[in-house]
Amino acid sequence: MMHARLEADDADCLIEVDNLLVQFDGQTILRDIGLSIPRGETLALIGESGCGKTVLLKSLIGLVNPTHGEVLFDGQNIHGLNDKQLTEQRIRFGFVFQNAALFDSMTIGQNVAFPLKQHTNKPLSEIRDIVFQHLKEVGLPESVVWKKPAELSGGMRKRVGLARALVLKPDVVLYDEPTTGLDPIMSDVINELILRTRSKYPVTSIVVTHDMRTAQKVADRMIMMYPAARLKEAEPQILYDGRPEEVEDCPDQRVTQFVRGEAGQRIEEMGAFTGD
Repeated sequence: MMHARLEADDADCLIEVDNLLVQFDGQTILRDIGLSIPRGETLALIGESGCGKTVLLKSLIGLVNPTHGEVLFDGQNIHGLNDKQLTEQRIRFGFVFQNAALFDSMTIGQNVAFPLKQHTNKPLSEIRDIVFQHLKEVGLPESVVWKKPAELSGGMRKRVGLARALVLKPDVVLYDEPTTGLDPIMSDVINELILRTRSKYPVTSIVVTHDMRTAQKVADRMIMMYPAARLKEAEPQILYDGRPEEVEDCPDQRVTQFVRGEAGQRIEEMGAFTGD
């Protein structure tokens, strides 16, 4: 299979996942996951609900500990760090949560300023300028600074979440379902912002999404995962790893059915309308 990246040497590889196994209460969520993510790449993680995409995302920043295997970030085993070291590494990540995850009791300005106040000693005047700059970059007017999250639309809250994720100039931006719940126009606004973020800042991006339009538009490389519980014993959990434009040529029917939004054999597996 043609991969979407050139083979990177060790200096170019920012994230390395090696033989990763994650189990909760004996149930396997991630099984023998192995992948390398070069600096500057935008990787889309696709796959149906329950296949472990978000668990993998959380494993990359040490929020989920592996049952076996390791995650190397810039050459360091992220799960072998002490609390202080882990905090220092996490500052290098920006996380855009599925539902924005803004603090309801804070204003938009306070939300965006929060990482700066927590992790830097910048004066308030500089923090204010950074907040205004990043809100402008995501297409929001200065007037939103004094509003509360509940006063904004879903699309505006997502853009605030992106602004907050970028204020510390992270090396990696993680997007968890960035377009979920948005109309097609606002979804494409978010897609464009992901592209412009990559163009303006030297970031590596990982986008977890069900939205094939998002995956096809923003990603250099696409990985499709499959639920571990439905795999045969020797099957890999990553069914596709390659260029977004080549995914429809994948010989695995499970991949093409997902990409096209076709139920295929899944309706049979679910046992729907099989008789009384």
